[in-house]
Amino acid sequence: MLQEFIPVFIQVIIATGFAVATLIASVVLGKRALRNKVKDSAYECGMNPIGSGQARFSVKFYLVAMLFVLFDIEVVFLYPWAAVFREQIGEGATVFFWSMLGFVGILFFAYLYALKKGALEWRS
Repeated sequence: MLQEFIPVFIQVIIATGFAVATLIASVVLGKRALRNKVKDSAYECGMNPIGSGQARFSVKFYLVAMLFVLFDIEVVFLYPWAAVFREQIGEGATVFFWSMLGFVGILFFAYLYALKKGALEWRS
């Protein structure tokens, strides 16, 4: 059984050897750079790095993004249901229909709750 893995072991040894060899070659053959404060500073589009690197965003952006992803994923679940609904009509689709209507109802109440809480209002 161990003989079946010999090609895998050989490949791992060759890959590790190549990685180590290239790292050693870059250290031996590469030039040493002169380090100073100007060369080590961050360079961003020709501007001096002054101030914070991260702009502050309102929590509303993240909240709207999460709500979009939540409702978008839930709507994706409607496509498979719609694809097989025609097949289910002949087999007594009342349970099939009411279960999806309950799912859509829960989504609707979640949407109303988000509206009531003001999650989609930009001016508050």
